[in-house]
Amino acid sequence: MKFTQQQIDAMIGHAREDVPNECCGVVASKDGAATEVHRVVNAAASPLRYEMDSKDFLRVYNAIDDADQDVGAIYHSHTRSAAYPSQTDINLALWPDALYIIVSLADAEAPDVKAFSIVDRKVAEVQLEITG
Repeated sequence: MKFTQQQIDAMIGHAREDVPNECCGVVASKDGAATEVHRVVNAAASPLRYEMDSKDFLRVYNAIDDADQDVGAIYHSHTRSAAYPSQTDINLALWPDALYIIVSLADAEAPDVKAFSIVDRKVAEVQLEITG
């Protein structure tokens, strides 16, 4: 999936704003390109995990569906650990066609953003394609 630098920066900005807690959200896509970054409330309000607020997620999902777009990616942050899915992240990966993006703030000066395919609890890193 193709992303703009502005979309990557939006996810990094969200992660920084929600410190000390993890952030989470959804990236809408169309024809293999990200179209919009949607923030979702982290109902867990925790620095160790995320849980998308069901009402807020439904609002975002409906907006994506109404725009005839897809759930292209689910993103969240790791406040102190690497940009790699934890076992909890793997267990929460219920969208096999979506990418899972992790924004790591372990090095606050140089956030690390990585994408993964998680299907049947198997994790594979996917290269982010960033344009502009």
